[in-house]
Amino acid sequence: MRKIIVLLFITSLVISCKDETVEKTPEKVTMTKVDSLKIAKEIDNFSPENHVNSMELIFGKPKFDIKTIGILVYDGVYDLDVMGPRYVLGQAMGVKTQLISIKKGNIKTVMGVEIVPNTTIDSISQLDILIIPGGFTGTIEAAYDDNLHQWIRKIDKTTKYTGAVCTGVWVLGATGLLENKKASTNWYREEEFLKKYKAIPANERYTKDGKYWTSAGVTAGMDMSLAIMKDIYGDKYAQAIMLDMEYDPNPPIEGGTPEKTNWAVNWMMKAMYDGGVNPLIDSLEKKKKENK
Repeated sequence: MRKIIVLLFITSLVISCKDETVEKTPEKVTMTKVDSLKIAKEIDNFSPENHVNSMELIFGKPKFDIKTIGILVYDGVYDLDVMGPRYVLGQAMGVKTQLISIKKGNIKTVMGVEIVPNTTIDSISQLDILIIPGGFTGTIEAAYDDNLHQWIRKIDKTTKYTGAVCTGVWVLGATGLLENKKASTNWYREEEFLKKYKAIPANERYTKDGKYWTSAGVTAGMDMSLAIMKDIYGDKYAQAIMLDMEYDPNPPIEGGTPEKTNWAVNWMMKAMYDGGVNPLIDSLEKKKKENK
């Protein structure tokens, strides 16, 4: 009897996990004894004058010479979609990181926080890294903004990394740049929206396809940004940023993805999103047809 119960339990686990989103396993950062001794000697000789050499010894040289990073902002953007990547990517060495708005003036996030952008899209013609964060109403409107799409395509010609967080992937997808590329986005109607933009659903927390990086919702933008920094500067630099942030998530309950969320909560959240998303998309689709 006990064996049957155990077998049923295992079977239920297999069934419940069958369609679960693929999670990335964190990599271990290793260091040889020789490297450790060199670093210890360098630390003994550390001074403000030789800190660049010390940094290079510990972290190595970057993959790319990154000079400019831009994060798009607009009314109704999700706060953490902006500030998570801004904090992580803002720790790139000797790099100018800017918040770039669609139009002049301050913007308000979905939570009502007022942000003073550094500049506007009209003033930026080149970036090494572009990040497009998500939101709700403002994001859906941006996914129908042809002028914004033209700017993104122009900037993409010079970027070494073009990325999007959460529903910001819808905006990037609307430019056509994700066609036939693997991508991740917010859990809400994920496959539907990715297929709408002819992207390939990856079902991962964050995804890299060539120079295009996309992530699931909100907090996943920090993981994606850390992965970008790891790609540029290496394991140890990314780990230094994580230590600076004391980034070691340990939520009080299981959740955060549809598979780990109570079915009633999941249903309620989707119904709530549908109530706001569907009428707005219908309205914008109607305007699009009228303008053709």
